[in-house]
Amino acid sequence: MSVLRAFKGYRPTAELCSKVAALPYDVMSSAEAREMVKGDPYSFLHVDRAEIDLDPSVDIYSPEVYQKAAENLNKMITDGIYIHDEKPCMYIYRLTMDGRSQTGLVACASIDEYINNKIKKHELTREDKEQDRIRHVDTCNANTGPIFLTYRNRDDINALIAEETAKTPVYDFVSEDGVGHTVWVIDDESKISALQAAFAQVPALYIADGHHRNASAVKVGLKRRGEGEYDKEAEFNFYLAVAFPDNQLKILDYNRVVKDLNGMSESEYLEKISKDFDVKPENGTFKPDSALTFGMYLGGKWYRLTAKDGSFNAADPVESLDVSILQNNLLAPVLGIGDPRTDDRIAFVGGIRGLGELVSLVDSGRAAVAFAMYPTSVEQLMSIADAGKIMPPKSTWFEPKLRSGIFIHTLTN
Repeated sequence: MSVLRAFKGYRPTAELCSKVAALPYDVMSSAEAREMVKGDPYSFLHVDRAEIDLDPSVDIYSPEVYQKAAENLNKMITDGIYIHDEKPCMYIYRLTMDGRSQTGLVACASIDEYINNKIKKHELTREDKEQDRIRHVDTCNANTGPIFLTYRNRDDINALIAEETAKTPVYDFVSEDGVGHTVWVIDDESKISALQAAFAQVPALYIADGHHRNASAVKVGLKRRGEGEYDKEAEFNFYLAVAFPDNQLKILDYNRVVKDLNGMSESEYLEKISKDFDVKPENGTFKPDSALTFGMYLGGKWYRLTAKDGSFNAADPVESLDVSILQNNLLAPVLGIGDPRTDDRIAFVGGIRGLGELVSLVDSGRAAVAFAMYPTSVEQLMSIADAGKIMPPKSTWFEPKLRSGIFIHTLTN
């Protein structure tokens, strides 16, 4: 069963929501965030990237940054930018991009379900990134960015959600990137109970995006429990999440570029990769249209690479991923990229930027070769999580991105 709980949310006024809502803190650098908020006092980046309101010489992990985040959040509340729902609510959040919508339930997930693997992960986390969000959540006393969860589609949940979305939303706006954001508030206790009962039949929830935020929220909750007895109903036992049905999600390609050919000429390189891939030159751009195929841009030309039968373990859910095949059969043995998490010779390009970005990086000399990937599927993600395994880094790129600042869950709500 999956436990989702209503909460007394803080959320922007209807007039200011479009100005407050911001992209997640981790899709931009500090310098980019400073540029994005120029002349914009309402952006939630003033909370999620509070270093933008301090001198650039201040370390982004300084205690001063977290104190500034808490100060900015509290000021937004006291200034009336945020309103506070007087009773526990659930919320519906719909994002619309390029004519496609995904509609999720905003509620609080249980840290115990994460600990007991009812909320399943598929990525490793980095300690430095966890510590950053732990300090942010603890100092702000709030979850400020929702965790992006998914679950296997259920008709009963869809029907309950559809009843609510037939009503008038509280927010409905299009952000500067063309994504539509629509929100409904569910404050009827009977409707909340019906949704909780329906989710109690969901065997597991899966983290689609936000592994660091999820792990950090859990660790703050555990810290606040302390030793011995604790109040099991206290808000710190729960954290902010949005749960979407799997059939509404879209994973984009997450492409790769490598700075050099590891000391080889183009002809030597092409010969070496032919061991595990069929290599076919293309007349124009090649974007993979099926699994086990890869687009490669090298020396001003596109190639189609197809993984050869027997070159990977088709029975293993991780080893049979396209990202694993490329890493194990080409990036590591041929180009010498042993650990893509730490090797500065490789970079990753989200599919939202298009194949033109790959061409530009290679043609400009900033990279020697680029790889266009076929997207990982949501079913592959869930199968790997069910098996208790971990995906390689940079396996998934979800669009659209959930905005931060629309919903805030305080830990002493």
